[in-house]
Amino acid sequence: MLYHFFQWIGFSLPGSGVFEYISFRAGMALILSLVISLWFGKGIIRFLHRKQVGETVRDLGLQGQMEKQGTPTMGGLIIIGATVIPTLLFARLTNIYILLMLLSILWLGAIGFLDDYIKVFKKDKRGLAGSFKVVGQVGVGLVIGLTVYFHPSIRTKVEVPEVIAVQFPDNQVTRFVEDNGQVHYLLDRRQPNTTIPFVKGNELNYSSVMGVFGREARKYTWVLYVLVVVFIITAVSNGANITDGIDGLAAGSSAIMVLALGVLTYIGGNIVFAQYLDLMYIPGIGELVVFIGALLGACIGFMWYNAYPAQVFMGDTGSLALGGVIAALAILVRKELLIPVLCGVFVVENLSVMLQVGWFKYTRKRYGEGRRIFLMAPLHHHYQKLGYHESKIVTRFLIVGVMLAVSTIVTLKLR
Repeated sequence: MLYHFFQWIGFSLPGSGVFEYISFRAGMALILSLVISLWFGKGIIRFLHRKQVGETVRDLGLQGQMEKQGTPTMGGLIIIGATVIPTLLFARLTNIYILLMLLSILWLGAIGFLDDYIKVFKKDKRGLAGSFKVVGQVGVGLVIGLTVYFHPSIRTKVEVPEVIAVQFPDNQVTRFVEDNGQVHYLLDRRQPNTTIPFVKGNELNYSSVMGVFGREARKYTWVLYVLVVVFIITAVSNGANITDGIDGLAAGSSAIMVLALGVLTYIGGNIVFAQYLDLMYIPGIGELVVFIGALLGACIGFMWYNAYPAQVFMGDTGSLALGGVIAALAILVRKELLIPVLCGVFVVENLSVMLQVGWFKYTRKRYGEGRRIFLMAPLHHHYQKLGYHESKIVTRFLIVGVMLAVSTIVTLKLR
């Protein structure tokens, strides 16, 4: 809103020109997000206490687990509020990427809130039926996938030789000249494409994948793309939800992933950096750095109250929204194939549950008794069963998360 206000008055007020810069607005969004989550977070926690919005804990035999009984939940409201308000104030609200991210965090947050509401106020430990959660996640995936595929303002630019550039109309080619005089020709791409890590000339066009099934199959590329988007958002959203099992783990891991995505987004939205690193340039994507700054500040601020011993839990309100938003960011910046690396903590937590359940069912059918791979799933509970304190588990998981985030950024040049 502030950007549009100063734009309306022509940036005529002294100092208002700084609002033209994404870096300034992203920094302000981060600071305001921290203030909101830290200043108002305590008030929200007191409110949740008064309303007796407490976590009901099942005794699973984990050290210190029953001490968490009655700790306020639905703390994801802090994350959502501290992300949405700064974004509304500092981002360009006409940017399609910003609109998609606001829709995603509010939509998934509403699904998680409904789940928490049923658990807390309706006293139903099952919460919202899993099928309804999946329908909500699929709905977000459909909106993002179809919008990215069909919206006219969403496109990428890839570098092509001059002999190819001259074959296209001028409105599809951008001529970019470096300071040293070197000329680059960037061709507009409307088809959905993504980045393949560790490969030189690392662009993958989804239509080329469909071309394997014949030329006629290319017209159904949108179906493949939407299915991929839906799968990624659903998987990462559920992965964040599963990871949210001990104090500070989900929020800390999310903050690391968001920071890495902020670097990738800023580079992908800056034509100079994108050309220097030989990466895909995505016009307009840089505005997402403002949203990312707000989200990063919200995660860090929430950790102030969620670190061991937690004063509040994010609940499904926060975990479903965080995972889905991180997946959506990776998709919009065309780095979805890096999710297994960047979101490695979420992926491993997800896999540990799938392996545990699958192996238990298989061995029960095969041998008449169920056997387990881990002492308990998801993986962080396995280490709790081994006797590790949850603070140590969280710290080591976050160290692994930092290593994975650095590895993700390194792939920019490691090809």
